[in-house]
Amino acid sequence: MRRGIAATALVASLALAATACGGSDSGDEAGGPVTITWWDTSNATNEAPTYQALVKEFEAANKDIKVNYVNVPFDQAQNKFDTAAGSKGAPDVLRSEVGWTPAFAKKGFFAPLDGTEALAEQDKFQPSLIEQAKYEGKTYGVPFTTDTLALVYNKALFEKAGVEAPKTWDDLKKAAATIKDKTGVDGYWGSTQAYYAQSFLYGEGTDTVDAEAKKITVTSPEAKKAYGTWQGLFKGKGLHKADTTADAYAHIQEAFVSGKVASIVQGPWEITNFYKGTAFKDKNNLGIATVPAGSTGKAGAPTGGHNLSVYAGSDKAHQEASLKFVKFMTSAKAQETIALKNSTLPTRDDAYTDKVKADPGIAGYQGVLSAAQPRPALPEYSSLWTPLDDELLKIASGRESLDKGLGNAETAIAKLVPDFSK
Repeated sequence: MRRGIAATALVASLALAATACGGSDSGDEAGGPVTITWWDTSNATNEAPTYQALVKEFEAANKDIKVNYVNVPFDQAQNKFDTAAGSKGAPDVLRSEVGWTPAFAKKGFFAPLDGTEALAEQDKFQPSLIEQAKYEGKTYGVPFTTDTLALVYNKALFEKAGVEAPKTWDDLKKAAATIKDKTGVDGYWGSTQAYYAQSFLYGEGTDTVDAEAKKITVTSPEAKKAYGTWQGLFKGKGLHKADTTADAYAHIQEAFVSGKVASIVQGPWEITNFYKGTAFKDKNNLGIATVPAGSTGKAGAPTGGHNLSVYAGSDKAHQEASLKFVKFMTSAKAQETIALKNSTLPTRDDAYTDKVKADPGIAGYQGVLSAAQPRPALPEYSSLWTPLDDELLKIASGRESLDKGLGNAETAIAKLVPDFSK
C-alpha cells in the first residue's frame, strides 16, 4: 500500500506549484478568457465532485472565465497557502477554514470584500458567520459552509432505555447508566480532542482566552471546572473509557454508526457517513440535539466551516473574475446543490429549502446552529487548540493531572499570544 507514495507526493507537489500562481502567471492567452485558480480543501472523494460540477456550470455561464480547480488536502492547505502567498504565487481563491481567515487577513494575503460583487447579498447570510469572516472591521471571506457540534444519538437505543436527549452533562451521565442497564451498550463515548472539549468551556461561561481582555483563561476556576466535567465522562457506568490512540476518531465514529455506543458529540461533516452505518439505514433513527449544558445552564459549541476568500496578490482582472466566481459558488442555488449532494450546512437562510430540510441530518443540525458560538476574530485562536490536544490526551490517559496539564497548556498558549496576560 505504501509503494509509490514518494513519487505520488512529488507529482502532486509539482502540480500544485504549476497551478498555484494567480495574476498574470495563470496561463491566460492574449484576448482569451481569464483563468483563475481555486484551491478547494474539501474531501476529495465525497465532496469534491459536487464542486467540480459547479465549476463547469459557472464556466458555461461565464465564457470569459476559466477555473483551474485544484483539490488540496485540508491538513496541508494552510501551510501551502501561507508559503505560496508569501512568495506571491498563491491561488486566486481559497476555501479557507474560518480560523485561517483572520490569520491570513492579518498577513495581508486576503483582499477585503466589503462593497464588492462577492458580498452583494450579504444580508442573506447568517450575521454571526459574516462577523466570523471579519478582521479589524473588514470582511475577508464569504461564508461557504458552516458547522457546529451536536450530541448525536441513536433514537432506537434511547427509546429502548426509556431516556430522552439529555439537557445537561449530569443528565447525560444518568442516561448513559440507564442505557447500559437496558441495552447492554455504552451510552456515551467522548473525545479527547480540544475542539470537542470546547463545549465544556462554554458550559461554564468561559474559553481558552478572553480575546477582548487579552487574557489567558485556560487555568481559570471556570475552565478547570469545565475540563473536570469533561474528564469525568470517561469513567462510570455506560461511559466509554478514553481512547488515546492515534485512531480514536475512527474508533468512536465506527462504534456509533454500528450501534455499539448510543451517543457521541460530532459535526455535520459526518452526516453522509452516519447514513452508511448499519444503525442509521433508516435516516430518521439519527437523533440530533444541542450539546448538553454545563453548571451555568449555558449550552453551545464552536462554529466551524469555511469561507471563500480572494488572494490580495492577484491582479485586477483576476480579482474581478474571482469575485464573480465567489458570488456564484455562495449563491442560494449553489448552496442548495451543495447541501443536497454533500449534506453540508448552508450559510444563508434562503438555501434551506424544503428539499434541503427533508434531510433529517441537515434539519437537525440547523436546529442547533442557534446555540453555536462564533470564534473571536483572533488570528491565533485556532492554533490554541494544538497545545491543548497534547495535554488533554495526557490528562485523559492518566499520565498527567488536570492542574499540571492545564498549566502546561497555559505556558504553551502564552507563547502563541505573547501580549496576553495570565
